[in-house]
Amino acid sequence: MAHSLLKTQPWIFSARFDLGFILAPALAVTLAALAWSQFGGVASDMSPLVWLVLVVGVDVAHVYSTLFRTYLDRAELRARPWLYGLTPLLAWLGGCLLYWCGSLVFWRVLAYAAVFHFVRQQYGFMMIYARRERGLPSLFRRIDKAAIYGATLYPLIYWHCHQRQFSWFVEGDFIRLDLPLLATIAGLFYGAILAAYIVKEFALLRRGIGFNLPRNLLLVGTATSWFIGIVLFDNDLVFTGTNIIAHGIPYIALIWGYGRNQARLQGGRSSFLAPWIAHLFTWRAVPVYMAALFGLAYLEEGLWDGFVWREHGSLFGAFGTLPSLSSSDALIWLAPLLALPQATHYILDAFIWRMQTKDTNWKRVLFAQETGRS
Repeated sequence: MAHSLLKTQPWIFSARFDLGFILAPALAVTLAALAWSQFGGVASDMSPLVWLVLVVGVDVAHVYSTLFRTYLDRAELRARPWLYGLTPLLAWLGGCLLYWCGSLVFWRVLAYAAVFHFVRQQYGFMMIYARRERGLPSLFRRIDKAAIYGATLYPLIYWHCHQRQFSWFVEGDFIRLDLPLLATIAGLFYGAILAAYIVKEFALLRRGIGFNLPRNLLLVGTATSWFIGIVLFDNDLVFTGTNIIAHGIPYIALIWGYGRNQARLQGGRSSFLAPWIAHLFTWRAVPVYMAALFGLAYLEEGLWDGFVWREHGSLFGAFGTLPSLSSSDALIWLAPLLALPQATHYILDAFIWRMQTKDTNWKRVLFAQETGRS
């Protein structure tokens, strides 16, 4: 019975893959944070090794995984040359203008762009897992959307209305609102949305439609990880862990699964820029795939640390010989250049996974299992 239920669910790749790498990370890090607090965990500072794993190995690394979906795919480059050509240039020029207006202006805009990207990723997964639920009342779909947005936006509203001991990028990057009443009202609305969602789920069961396990697990994981990481705990380590793991690991897995499907569908005529790229998307090559992402992320963070931050010399010793430009006018062009992979990732990700676009190749690749071709 359980096996039959799992088999009929709207997985992206498979029950084992989705549960392990897309849905489990948010739930696992939430449980880890709760267990850590119960056993006396109070420290908020991250050790260099934890920082290396979380920030470099997951957060920055997931940014570079987008390369396999975009710039390393010949067919994608041919289909949208203007998008892939102009995005980095305009992002860098825009970043230079923002930094010229002030470093905090630059970091604030980048932080809100990141927030938008994080929120939209959860919404995107929600819509993917609800893709088979056609013919239902439009109210049901609106409740789903309200629930996933509420799960992310309520903690963000709370953060804006209450002092927190952590920041997204740098201190002060979020606008501070001294309006705790706003957070309370938002919390009441959020509670009402969750109640409506539960009623809607019972209505689906009564109609004999069944229980959408991945969609519900995604909502639970999103709601708990964002609430615990931002609202329940005022702790930089907990926030960083829940924020990065719940977002970065599913994205890295999504790109790898997409690449595996693409390599299988295209066979020897792969559209990747180099033949060896297709070989990264096998289970045997996962360490190489992750090492490639980590290497690019390590290089970026090393340049940041050498030129700007000077915070992790023990991790980036080779970059210690770089000149410190933390108080230099050169940062007007250098900081946006170093942040360019992130900015480009945020912008492109808003275009390359659009569900409402019909007859797009990415859907055929991503959902190849549904047609029995993978």
